[in-house]
Formats: sequence, structure tokens, C-alpha cells
Amino acid sequence: MTIFEKIISDEIPSYKIAEDDNYIAFLDAFPLKKGHTLVVPKEPVDYIFDLDDTSLSGLHIFSKKVAKAIEASIPCKRIGTAVIGLEVPHTHIHLIPINEVGDINFSNPKLKIEANRMTEIAQGIASAFSSL
Repeated sequence: MTIFEKIISDEIPSYKIAEDDNYIAFLDAFPLKKGHTLVVPKEPVDYIFDLDDTSLSGLHIFSKKVAKAIEASIPCKRIGTAVIGLEVPHTHIHLIPINEVGDINFSNPKLKIEANRMTEIAQGIASAFSSL
């Protein structure tokens, strides 16, 4: 069972942004930028291009709404997206608020954000998501 499956089943806590029957979005525990969010299908498929077409398109549509909520909550020029797929064997999309190309460099040091601040960030994005 992957860490994402444990988050989906509420076995371990997360800073949840949004979810529906098929997808969930939560803050990355090791963010590159404030508001760095992961969007994950609930179906435990390792490689994004192994998702069926309906799941793949649904994941991107759900991600778009989450990205719009991040933009409404976190000052940035854009939301960068990345699919690496090596760190956890469960498909996920990184949504990262960026102001320049270097902001999405995964070799950059990860931020250390206190739990209460992570909760505030998640609540702000979740609120924006609800109003879309």
C-alpha cells in the first residue's frame, strides 16, 4: 500500500484541499513553494499513461479546478505542473505556484512550513475551490 493510498483512506493525515469520488488533492508535505499541491487519482495506478482515457482526462480536469483555486489563494504568475512518477508508485500531478522557471526545479531545497501554517494554506485553497 502506497503512502497515497493511506492518505486516501485517512490512515494517515494530510492537508486536504478537495476530493470527489475519483480524485483527491492535498498539500505536498515537502513543498517547493507555498501551496505546492498533489492531485492523485484514487485508483492506485503507478504510471500516469497507464490510466484509462476517462481517468486521465478526469485527473487533468480536476487538476485544473485545483490549480484555479491555488491561483486564487497564493500570489504567483502561474501554476506549474509536473509529473515525475518516480518518488511514489501511484500516479500524481504536482501543481506548484511559480513566478519563474527555477521555482519548479525539484533539486531546490524543500520548504519547512509549520503545521498551523500548512493548515491555513490548505483551508484557503479549499475555500477557493469550493467557490469555483
